Parts: sequence; structure tokens; C-alpha cells
Amino acid sequence: MLTKEKNEKRTQIEICSIDQLVPENHLVRKLEAAINFDFIYDLVSDKYSKDIGRPSIDPVVLFKIVFIQYVFGIKSMRQTISEIQTNIAYRWFIGYGLYDPIPHFTTFGKNYVRRFKNTDIFEKIFVRILEEAVNAGLIKSDAVFIDATHVKANANKKKYDKVKLEKEARVYQELLDKEINEDRELHGKKPLDMSKKKLEVKETKISKTDPDSGVLRKNEKEKCFAYSFHAACDRNGFILGITATAANVHDNTMFDTILEQVKKNVGKPEYIVVDAGYKTPYICKTIIDQGIRPVMPYTRPMTKEGFFKKYEYVYDEYYDCYICPNNQILNYRTTNREGYREYASDSKTCKDCPYRNKCTNSKDYTKVINRHIWADYVEEAEHLRYTTLNKEIYEKRKETIERVFADMKEKHGMRFTTLRGLKKVTAQAMLVAACMNLKKMANWLWRSGKTGPNKAFLLRKLYILHLKTALPLWRAVFVYNLKCPQKRAFLFII
Repeated sequence: MLTKEKNEKRTQIEICSIDQLVPENHLVRKLEAAINFDFIYDLVSDKYSKDIGRPSIDPVVLFKIVFIQYVFGIKSMRQTISEIQTNIAYRWFIGYGLYDPIPHFTTFGKNYVRRFKNTDIFEKIFVRILEEAVNAGLIKSDAVFIDATHVKANANKKKYDKVKLEKEARVYQELLDKEINEDRELHGKKPLDMSKKKLEVKETKISKTDPDSGVLRKNEKEKCFAYSFHAACDRNGFILGITATAANVHDNTMFDTILEQVKKNVGKPEYIVVDAGYKTPYICKTIIDQGIRPVMPYTRPMTKEGFFKKYEYVYDEYYDCYICPNNQILNYRTTNREGYREYASDSKTCKDCPYRNKCTNSKDYTKVINRHIWADYVEEAEHLRYTTLNKEIYEKRKETIERVFADMKEKHGMRFTTLRGLKKVTAQAMLVAACMNLKKMANWLWRSGKTGPNKAFLLRKLYILHLKTALPLWRAVFVYNLKCPQKRAFLFII
């Protein structure tokens, strides 16, 4: 039978609370049950006057609006405010009624400029939510997965200036210089004067729209201005540390920063899992010296086709020399300013060698092999790569850090940023990571029964069922338990 719905219900007045209109398993209820947001008052107490000026918007409401944007992946604050105006669940989450005016979309931006700029409040929010996950027993930080992803900047790729800048020194340059001279002295060489190093100058493009961003050149992707989000996560996909840089900053330069964040937030891990971009002598040394096991992948030899691979030249640690495939010796020659020991062959021997065309094309018939002074750490990481444990842990990388970045872009609106400036983008990275952890924690706690629907809401549902069915209250509880997935919560109430 054809049924036509009458439109009179559009103007019908009904009496109900906003709490009744929000589904009991909606995500906003899970978020509200997972953590007490009152900790925000303590973080911002020194940013507001106690007795001067007009009453402000509740800071918890202010940050909950931002949480809504990043948890539900809404593109902009303007659209977020528009969604809150018509979405009852969002109004319930921020504690507003149906007739309460929603703050203007520029409100958070103004508060950022006047109160939150150049503060660590966003990092503290991230750390507090992470602490709640740790206290709930959801973090498995024995293995930490570290990587970086690119996020497009809000900048026109055609508007830029070409400038020449001095290449920044490596963060470990002082340590490297010290060990270079120690190695030279050990081999009877004079120490180098590191103050006479030439400053390297490189030409780079600086965006006129967002000067803090960097040019993204990766594989065959279209060149654009972007930022890099460097992050670390645990086995369960909880983000343990995150920061942002320009896209032209290499991933491995931020390794120390991310590792220090992880150690500060959850303690020192047992394993560090990284991709081939982090397989450098310094990073291997840093990991192993701290008593952490490196988990790294295979790296393809970077030699010309048709030539002997470097691993075909055997290093003799006792005599400190290399042996070539023709069983000839390459002796130590010097240690250069870049931290590499140079091992050279005898040109007279190599001139008539039958394998010379596979070994070297040098005009003086000399084969030179470079070996970093920290190469032993790289070789140790390479040996561990063959173990079953390393293989099993590395397989988890696609399910952890890669999935974190995929969710960040697909579900939380981080394929590109609408903000400009490194400080704002870093704050955004912190908030997005905090929201991802909050969402995961809320869902997991809800499923486990450690959090659940509001008790008053549950009792009201039970009482209504009791009246409708005329069943005794204990019978109503039994019937409702069959329909409700949160059985533990009901049994706790009764």
C-alpha cells in the first residue's frame, strides 16, 4: 500500500531533551566518556583574566570545537561551525542547547593569536590524552615505528623566489669531527682543522605565500610546496610523538627529536622500526648506543650496473684493510672530513688485473673504497635484519605507522593544510595526533566496557521499557541487555 508522509510534522512541537536525540553509541558519547576535558581549564588558567573584561567563551567549548573538526575530518573551521549549527550530536558534545548561538568561525583563530600563540598548550593536550591511553593500558611501546609523510601547504606553487642559502650543519657535526680526528690519530695521521671547512651554498625556492614551507620533490610526483609530518607510533597505532618541518628537510634529520619525544612520553622502547631513509651510520649508532634494537630493511647497493658490489670486497677488521674479488689488498690511506676512511689499491697491481673493467674506471688504475667510521653500527643493523624477530616486527610497519598516515589524510583532513606558517602547522599536527589518539582510545574503551552510556540515560531507558512492557525492573534489565552491546555497563548500574 502506498503511503504518503504528511508534512505537518515539520512544524510540530515536541518535548524532549537534546540528550534523547543523540544515539547512545554515537562517537561523541564515546569521546565524552573516555576523558574528562576539565584538564583544559588548568592549562589555560593563566591566559584569561579572572575579574576584568567580558565573559569569555568557555575554553573547553573552544577546544571541543577544534576536536570536532579534526576527529570528524572537517576541512575548515568555517565548515565546522556550520556543521555544529545543524548537528544535534555536536551541540550535545560542546554542551550547547538547540537555541544557543554557536561561536563565530574566527573565534578560535583570534584566541590563538591573543592567547595560545608561542605556547606549548597544544603539546600539553597531546601529552595528556596520551597519558590517559597509557593509564588505560592501551599503549604497547616496546616497539616504536618512526616515519614521515608530506602534507601539501596552502601556497601557490608558481609564486616563489630563488635564493641562495648556506647549507645547515648536521646536528651531530661536532661529535663527528671529534671522532674523525681521533680516528686519524689512531692511524698516525695529523688531526684536521675543522674550522677551515667551506660553507656550502645551495639554491632553493622560497614560497611567497608561505615562506616556512619547502619544495616537495619525490619520485615522479608533481612539484609543490609542502610540509613534512614526522611521527612515531606504537604497535596499536597510538601516536607517541609528532612534529612538523618544511618538506625539503630530510626525514632522518628529525630522528633525534622524535625519539626524545617518545622517551619523554612513554619511556625508552626496546625496538626502533624505520624504513631505508633512516639507515644511516649516525642513526644506527644512536639506536645501538642507547641499548635499543634497530629494525631496518634491505637497501639496494648503489653501484653501477656491471661493476662489483661493495659487499664483494671483504673487510678485514684485524688488519684494517679490504680484500678485492681478485684477492688483492686495499690498504688504509686516510680519513676524510666527511668521516669516511679511504682504502686504496695498488695501481701497478690493478693495471693488469683481469677484473679491472668490473672494478674501476679510474685513470690511475686505483680502486678506492670508502668506509664510514661508524660503519660497524650499520653492519650490526644489517646482521639483525636476517633474524626472525626483526622480520616479524618490520612486517607490522604497514599496519602501524603507514596506517596512521593513511588515516590522517583520508579520515582527518590532513592531505593538505589550510594554515600557513610552521608554528601553526606544528600546532595543527599536535591537535590532529591528539584527536586520533582520543578517537582510538574512546572506541577501544567503549568496546571493552570500561566506559559506556551515561548512567542516568541507561536508567531512563530501563524505566521506559519497564512501563511499556509492564515487566518487573529486573526482567526489563534482562530484556534490554539482549539488545544493548554495553552489557557490562548495565550490570554495573544494577
